[in-house]
Amino acid sequence: MKSILTFLLILLSFSAQAQSDALFGKATDAYNTGDYNTAIESYLEIIEAGQHSPELYFNLGNSYYKLNQIAPSIYYYEKALLLKPKDSEIKNNLAYAQNMTLDAIEQMPETGLSKIYKDLTSFLSFDQWAYTAVVFMMLFVLFYIAFYYLKYATQKRIAFITSIASLLIAVVSVVFAFLQYVDFKTDQPAIVFENEVKVRSEPNERSQAVFTLHEGTKLNVLETLNEYKKIRLADGQTGWLTSASIKLLKDF
Repeated sequence: MKSILTFLLILLSFSAQAQSDALFGKATDAYNTGDYNTAIESYLEIIEAGQHSPELYFNLGNSYYKLNQIAPSIYYYEKALLLKPKDSEIKNNLAYAQNMTLDAIEQMPETGLSKIYKDLTSFLSFDQWAYTAVVFMMLFVLFYIAFYYLKYATQKRIAFITSIASLLIAVVSVVFAFLQYVDFKTDQPAIVFENEVKVRSEPNERSQAVFTLHEGTKLNVLETLNEYKKIRLADGQTGWLTSASIKLLKDF
């Protein structure tokens, strides 16, 4: 019975993948002929089926960009960048789309230590740091066992030093994986989808409007209260806006 269920699951998996591939091909053909709306419909259908990839989000961003729809183009470029953060083509197209936004927000300068910390921890994603920790922990065990079984002093010394170095790298990788995971969970970026939205000092319509944002602007969500979200911009400004006016990027 279990083997039959497993076989059926494999068949369903292949069927779903084949359907997604067919939709992706249809969407790409539509994009190449300039039928961007059809391309978008097909790409979104793939996402609704539970498929996610940087290529899928990148193509969606391109399709919306061709239609001059700023917010969704930036939204999907940013999602593609989350999955493939070092891709230069995604970064370039995102920069073109960001040039169409109205809000000019300057990034707060990073301190030297903050930049070093970010460069070190973001060199790999948190799951990649975790895999690295597992690999080096296995190397530590293997070389530590070899230390006991090798006969010559030089070989034992090399095995011992290598095992200790592997252990240290494994520990550092675990720490970096944890820090990356905490940063990933804490950082909740979102894109403004309304043409214009007022950011208020408190989470209600009666409070003072402190500044205004326009579609395509990226921000970070700090907390949620009822139908409002407290946000912070790259320049450090904070305020409250309605949840319906933005879309979170990490909604995979």
